[in-house]
Amino acid sequence: MHDVPGQVHWHEPTGGKRAGFGKFGRPKTPYDNFMESEGIPVFRDIGVSKVQNLPLAPWKRTGGRGTYIQLHGTEGKWGCYVVEVPGAGALNPEKHLYEEIYFVVEGRGTTEVWLDGDNKRHVFEWQKNSLFSIPVNAMHRIVNASSSPALLLAGTTAPNVMNLVNNVGAVFDNPYQFRDRFSGADDFYKYKDDIEPDPVRGLAMRRTNFVPDIVNCDLPLDNRRSPGFRRVEPFMTGNTFYLWIGQHENGRYSKAHAHTSAAVLICIKGKGYTYSWPERDGVNPWATGKTQNIKRVDYEPVGMVSAAPGGARWFHQHFGASKEPLRLTAWFGPHNPGREPGPPGEQHIDYTAMDIPEGGSAIPYWMEDPFIKKEYDERLIREGVENRMRAEYYDKNYKGELPRE
Repeated sequence: MHDVPGQVHWHEPTGGKRAGFGKFGRPKTPYDNFMESEGIPVFRDIGVSKVQNLPLAPWKRTGGRGTYIQLHGTEGKWGCYVVEVPGAGALNPEKHLYEEIYFVVEGRGTTEVWLDGDNKRHVFEWQKNSLFSIPVNAMHRIVNASSSPALLLAGTTAPNVMNLVNNVGAVFDNPYQFRDRFSGADDFYKYKDDIEPDPVRGLAMRRTNFVPDIVNCDLPLDNRRSPGFRRVEPFMTGNTFYLWIGQHENGRYSKAHAHTSAAVLICIKGKGYTYSWPERDGVNPWATGKTQNIKRVDYEPVGMVSAAPGGARWFHQHFGASKEPLRLTAWFGPHNPGREPGPPGEQHIDYTAMDIPEGGSAIPYWMEDPFIKKEYDERLIREGVENRMRAEYYDKNYKGELPRE
């Protein structure tokens, strides 16, 4: 068969050659095409020092200004954007078939949530540092109560839904009402601070659809990432979108640990930096001369970094470098740790919190690259911050912060 101008025909390989191009550009997904059609910027990188510095453009669909954020490694896993609500104004009412959470970067206002056909609208107030969730396919409207613009950071499962159904109308015009996700109860958006165990890993969890201030809310002791580490998981509006809020004490840093892509760390208090490198480069990449793949992002509130920015498993390690504790919120989309594919009931371990000698993926302090401690010590001296990494933490026999088996 011969090629015709304007058309390309497939030819069977000859002479032992392989079929196909061999090298090719990764195709755009339906969600990629959707983002581009919205007419606002799409920010792609391993991280950003603070989202307040991202450029914003008029966003016709929402009625505000915004930019999409797609950090490396989150493509197809979950979606993110920042949106500015005009002073004394509001975003356009909308509903959609994907989950959505909001963190208030700047400003104060109210959100209205309702279902088509219902007379009642749930209205709740939010302020800087609030976190809230919109139930799937519920109508909602975000209103700015101040004369200054408000800025909100959103996480969504839009890529998961759009890449599956590949139809924008089905996502935004679906009439189904998820009443199991939106009960209509008067206290639906009342903050609930009761702690219960996450049913999968037994970690601290709060069932609440609204948190007034995640920067200053109480966090129960966890100890898995660093001595004194505190952490809680908000479980919101029945979502599959998984997130947690955690805090490292000032003058201390996290152990490096490895897992695949999805997690994005968002700095909400203090300042610091994150190192990431492919697991295949080993636990001592500086000492072994494998620094070419090491990525670093420095951040302050509200900075973001992709923990595993591309393929396979990556080590990542987070360092607080200020007199304040380093408080973070980590967003994973529907890719929840502990829920990796496998037969139901199969024995699984909390491997990111277990040290390598125990069969996990966390690098104990005594095993880490010497560069890590040396640089951290020097950084704290420059910042005038007390170094609280005690010598015993680097003792091979130290067991203080390890989780129970």
